[in-house]
Amino acid sequence: MSDSLDQIFISAKHWILSLLSGLPDWVAPIISSLINIGALLGVFLTLFAAISVLERKILGRMQNRYGPNRVGPFGLFQPVADGIKMLIKEDVVPARADKVVHFLAPILVAAAAILALGVIPYGRNMTPFAIDGGILFFFAVGSTTELAVFMAGWGSNNKFSMLGAMRAIAQMVSYELPLILTTLPVVMMVGALSPDAIVAAQDGYSMGVLPHWFVTTPWGAAAFVLFFVSGLVESNRTPFDVPEGESEIVAGHMTEYSGFKYATFFMAEYFGMFAISGLAVTLFLGGWHSPIAALNFIPSYFWFFLKLSALLFVYIWVRGTLPRTRVDQIMNFAWKFMIPMAFTLIVAAAVWHYEGRGLAGWLWSLAVIALVYLALSRLLDTRRKFATRTYRFAE
Repeated sequence: MSDSLDQIFISAKHWILSLLSGLPDWVAPIISSLINIGALLGVFLTLFAAISVLERKILGRMQNRYGPNRVGPFGLFQPVADGIKMLIKEDVVPARADKVVHFLAPILVAAAAILALGVIPYGRNMTPFAIDGGILFFFAVGSTTELAVFMAGWGSNNKFSMLGAMRAIAQMVSYELPLILTTLPVVMMVGALSPDAIVAAQDGYSMGVLPHWFVTTPWGAAAFVLFFVSGLVESNRTPFDVPEGESEIVAGHMTEYSGFKYATFFMAEYFGMFAISGLAVTLFLGGWHSPIAALNFIPSYFWFFLKLSALLFVYIWVRGTLPRTRVDQIMNFAWKFMIPMAFTLIVAAAVWHYEGRGLAGWLWSLAVIALVYLALSRLLDTRRKFATRTYRFAE
């Protein structure tokens, strides 16, 4: 019974394809791909609508105020109202803007985020497009976001847009390095670039309770934290959303965008957040595997989306807690701490592997990480920079 429920969507897809058995052979793969794309867009557009209202409600709860509560019961129709507003809002394009580039930028950034979602395994046998180099494809597609951001800044013919685009590209390039480097230990341990193989490598439990997820190892836990922080920057989320300044009415590379084009950028930002969080679940949190063996009867896709929802909640939690950092602090943190620690994790993973992946390897791996962390904390001592300020007033 549980297996049929777990594979219900796969069975439904096979049933639809069986209805096309009389058509030419080349039609079935195209229909199969279209079904995958439709399901992917349907699920994540629904999740985007839900998270757009839930984020405001959660932030309101954290800040002791009301969230959206006027449109529909409990404000649940707020995403519908926002969508209608964006659709009917005037699309203003600067007179001297490069109109073609200005138009293509939001489309490209949204397309990159959607393509990245296509290689993540959402459940058992539920990878929309299973390719051997899925991790490589994910980062290759994701890197086109920088081009789209530059197109938005350049095409707007606005110095604020251009400066915002440059700042966004600088931080995205800087944090893509630790993002990729923290993925390397997982790829090394599994010996494959396939997301499905990485999830399969995390199957099994010790004594039926402790899952064999990579996050349970010292190098995996540290890599997960660095990956998550890098994902915050890549998604342009607080406290790393320095290209934007709400109080200055400047939205970085999106300053000259309005209406549905602005909504497309907004949607792409959330899709990117879904993609990064989904990859973090795949790499470190066991993908669609349950946390204990006794719960394996629950459908696999439930566990994936539960883990994804937990990470999205942390994104919102961080936004409601931390203030925006300065751009120089962000860049220093990437180049002086994140990247050296990411290289350290590769060594720590190798030590864990060659020590037999047992308790000795666990302790030696932890020792390598702790040693480098303490050394960096000494070299990058910031107590003087962040000392308590003394305010002096003129008498």
